[in-house]
Amino acid sequence: MKFTKTNLEGVLVVEPALFGDHRGWFMETYSEAKFQEQNLAYQFVQDNQSYSAVKGTLRGLHFQLNPKAQTKLARCTRGSIYDVAVDIRQGSPSYGKWFGIELTAENKKQLLIPKGFAHGFMTLTEEVEVQYKCDELYAPECDGSILWNDPDIGIEWPIDVTPVLSAKDENAPLLKDVSLNFVY
Repeated sequence: MKFTKTNLEGVLVVEPALFGDHRGWFMETYSEAKFQEQNLAYQFVQDNQSYSAVKGTLRGLHFQLNPKAQTKLARCTRGSIYDVAVDIRQGSPSYGKWFGIELTAENKKQLLIPKGFAHGFMTLTEEVEVQYKCDELYAPECDGSILWNDPDIGIEWPIDVTPVLSAKDENAPLLKDVSLNFVY
């Protein structure tokens, strides 16, 4: 398992080792021991999967506030997505900055998004499935979101389409209008 740092402290690209032969392949998508070797101690308690039928579907930017903030380990198991993390830790030198990466069923890369970051993705193909582990259960009272195209964040989404959004994501507030309880 390979762990690669990004421009955002704590956000990592995780690449599982792939073992293949004439039958196909095998990969370990998570290993508590290998994460602990990297000083990453998470106890994942929930595993989620989403399906998006249409290219240009955008989910996010979502987060949960303390005390139910979540660390997520996301991967694309079918199709292709552009996955994004945004630093929402007040006082952080990278507050409001973002990191994006293409996750595909073929490249098998994963993105680790720690507490204090908003997370979202846009589908780059039709028929997309995304799976992600969380280290905290979903808590609606702590649920939050930020507008996907907040000009102060300036995410450079890779395809120029009008995204397919949920009502929640369409009406999400700007980062500057969100009350956060993450402190760097």
